[in-house]
Amino acid sequence: MGFGGIGPGSIILILLIVILLFGTKKLRNVGSDLGGAIKNFKKSMHDGEKEPSEAPPEQLEEKTGQTIDGEVVEKKEQDQV
Repeated sequence: MGFGGIGPGSIILILLIVILLFGTKKLRNVGSDLGGAIKNFKKSMHDGEKEPSEAPPEQLEEKTGQTIDGEVVEKKEQDQV
């Protein structure tokens, strides 16, 4: 017995049906896409382990502007005529 009660003959039959349904070209494309995705994932995990380089912090530009001091007053409702 193989995986969960599936024997080697059943596995071969399933593989043949999959090949007939999708074709070898489609399966090859799926395999290469899956392999590329795994490769990129491993690369990004490896890149994340590297310590970030000590870059100097960005210098913010001094902005010139006006500051207006004032008091907050409530707006009174005006009677409409």
